Amino acid sequence: MLHVDQISAATSGAAATPLAGGGGTVPPPFTVTRVFTEVELNNWLALGLVVAAGLYLYGVYRLRLRGDRWPVVRTVCFLGPGLGGIAAVTLSGLGAYDTTLLSVHMIQHMVLSMVSPIFLALGAPVTLALRTLPVRPRKRLLAIVHSRVARVYSFPLVAFAIFVVNPFALYFSGLYEYTLQHEWAHELVHAHFIATGCVFFWPLLGLDPLPGRWPYPARALLMVLSVPFHTVLGLTIMQSTTLLGGDWYPSLHLSWSDPQNDQVVAGGVLWAGGEFVSVTMLAVLVVQWIKQSEREARRLDRELDRQEARERAAQAAG
Repeated sequence: MLHVDQISAATSGAAATPLAGGGGTVPPPFTVTRVFTEVELNNWLALGLVVAAGLYLYGVYRLRLRGDRWPVVRTVCFLGPGLGGIAAVTLSGLGAYDTTLLSVHMIQHMVLSMVSPIFLALGAPVTLALRTLPVRPRKRLLAIVHSRVARVYSFPLVAFAIFVVNPFALYFSGLYEYTLQHEWAHELVHAHFIATGCVFFWPLLGLDPLPGRWPYPARALLMVLSVPFHTVLGLTIMQSTTLLGGDWYPSLHLSWSDPQNDQVVAGGVLWAGGEFVSVTMLAVLVVQWIKQSEREARRLDRELDRQEARERAAQAAG
């Protein structure tokens, strides 16, 4: 059963037409309006997002009950572009067309692997959990965070390799076509994108207490190295004469979209979007680096002031 069967033609006034062989229906043309009219909240991801948002807000509420403050900007980052970004590309009309248009899938790819993970990391959910959990669960969480598995996957070079290799392995093999043919595999790819992005960006941002964090110059260098990767991947997809997904997209017989042209658009989305996010992330790291340097300078100034005060006190006593 094609994933596009879920798209209703009645919402636009344009009737869907049967596919050859009776294997489903041809969806109506994709428009901006459909992003808002084809919303579906009946899958596991919607439940997961609601649970994650509820747990985060409960943690903030617990802190406020005992008089502690939690930065509002962290809550906004986690719930807005973080969880909200995931919902926007999976539960809206973008999610309804994600197996119909490769360009729509690439928008999902960018948001799930590069945009939302950044804001989830800026929300610092691990830090929030450590500040609100009881003693025993807190110790278990710390044991997981500092476990050998976490150390390996959060090591920047390992995370970078996973982040770079995965898209090539997905799109230039039969795996991507398999995910188009099986909805459960396609949903699993969504979760994989999110996990891959979190593994890469969480150690770089450094808000949560993860092991083996690199200094800011090394993090910035790693981010710079990721920029050519998106350029190469995007240009390769744009210039490829072989369609990603094999015969899947031509078999849909869309009169309003050409698979080859759509693949060019998809490669452009990956190229331009990847460079924009990478450069923005590099700017965030530089700002964090400057702020850390300023905090370190203030700390040294305070220490020097204390030393001078002790010396003056000793001289006065003498």
